[in-house]
Amino acid sequence: MELSVSHTALVKIQGPFTDRQLESIAEGMVYLKKLGLVSIIVMDNEHWMEEEQKIMSLSPEEKRMRIVRLRERMKAETLKFADLLEKKGGEARPLLEGVLSVSGAQFEDSWTPIASTSAKPYDGAPTSDLFVDSLSGIRDAIRRGEIPVIPPVALDAACFSLCVSANDAVRAISSGLVDHERRAGLRYESDAAIRHDVDLTPVRIMVINREGGIPSPARGGNPHLSINLESEFDHIHSTFTWNETHPTSLANLSLIRSCLVDLPRTASAVLVSHRSPRSLIANLITNKPAHSPSLHQSLLPPENLQHQPTIIRRGHHIRVSRSMADIDRDALTRLLEASFGRKLDAGPFYERLERDLDFCIVAGDYQGVAIVTNETRLEPSSSAKSIAYLDKFAVLPSLQGDGTVDFLWGALRDESFGLGLPSALNPNIGGLHGKGEGRDLVWRSRSNNPVNKWYFERSNGFFKIPPPKGSAVGFALFWCEKEDKVNAFRKEGDEGEAPKMLEEWSEVVGRIPSCWL
Repeated sequence: MELSVSHTALVKIQGPFTDRQLESIAEGMVYLKKLGLVSIIVMDNEHWMEEEQKIMSLSPEEKRMRIVRLRERMKAETLKFADLLEKKGGEARPLLEGVLSVSGAQFEDSWTPIASTSAKPYDGAPTSDLFVDSLSGIRDAIRRGEIPVIPPVALDAACFSLCVSANDAVRAISSGLVDHERRAGLRYESDAAIRHDVDLTPVRIMVINREGGIPSPARGGNPHLSINLESEFDHIHSTFTWNETHPTSLANLSLIRSCLVDLPRTASAVLVSHRSPRSLIANLITNKPAHSPSLHQSLLPPENLQHQPTIIRRGHHIRVSRSMADIDRDALTRLLEASFGRKLDAGPFYERLERDLDFCIVAGDYQGVAIVTNETRLEPSSSAKSIAYLDKFAVLPSLQGDGTVDFLWGALRDESFGLGLPSALNPNIGGLHGKGEGRDLVWRSRSNNPVNKWYFERSNGFFKIPPPKGSAVGFALFWCEKEDKVNAFRKEGDEGEAPKMLEEWSEVVGRIPSCWL
């Protein structure tokens, strides 16, 4: 394996697991290493958390003995998993001590474990005292092609071993890996001695446990396929109702957020069950969910949905604007021209938006946008409603494939054809938060557009419409019906309504002028 092209993943293995389950996880770690993704593993076990809580109420002498036994169990499980990695064909290096340290701990405190925060959604206990003292062992292991395996044990100022929370250990190691030149191990590694042939910055954060992905109300309790931390984190916490079946989901989500905030934006995390090793491999290598989260639930394969991993990204905040006064026209122009590779005829385009804009969804600082307009019917009547037309759907080319397009489509659904459903209770700034009635959404795309396959998978249907005047290329007209009446075309008595609606949509959309020079 070429060290210069390998990457690292920071992995928390959260037991308890059976021996067979640990073997399966070890196989996955070894296979990832062969593909160029080397795991730095932190061991965890939910029984350790329970033991820590019991120890806190004991007498000093009994506490001392129980802490010694707990510490030895942590180290024994670390050695056991390292041995499994070796048996599966991977070289491993258990780093039982010397990686983590606790500042300010005194000799008399050495028998008191650092209070575990692993089961708390918002980690209230201070963790800044836990830090990486030296990366020598991790760096040397990766340089030699070995997988580091680390227990949640730290040394105090007097070199006594303390049991710490695995979540806090992962946080400290992630911070040390990101900023190793400045923070880690300067007592043992002078700047001149540090070799830069190994990039320790993790490209993935991973949690393997028995719970798997984070349950989603929009998917009937099956896991979120992808989470945008910038816009969804608080909403997930406030609406989470699976504490009995997934008691550590929120704590792991908080852990992942605190790690990703210091990592490059291209980094991502995955929460995965030990039951889905194939998905584990695919997600970590491709950095994509097993299935696109923008696909409707009914289009996903029904088997093993409850074991699908959750991909987590820092993402972007999502903002919905309903007035052109709230839109940065220069930034929007740059985004559209970069995405479509064409020059915008800005004057007429913005004049039309001033008149017809329904809403504009902006991802981040104009990294993506969805623009919906209200299009007047040809023969408006007092009871006729305007048509919701998706005028532009664009993401910066540099971000295509990083999940932004799925986050944007989800917000579009919640504001249009999915509005009014419980699953549309989104936290987007300026959004309707599920309050209102859904509307059919219509849009057109050039018939030779390579994105049409993606549109086809997410629409209820499409048909071809003639090319506009002066163009040799025709269009495909797509639509998404409001979800409380999907399949209405098939209902008895509606046979004559569908062709009439499609004809009307075609005529209205066909007269919308091009916005390109």
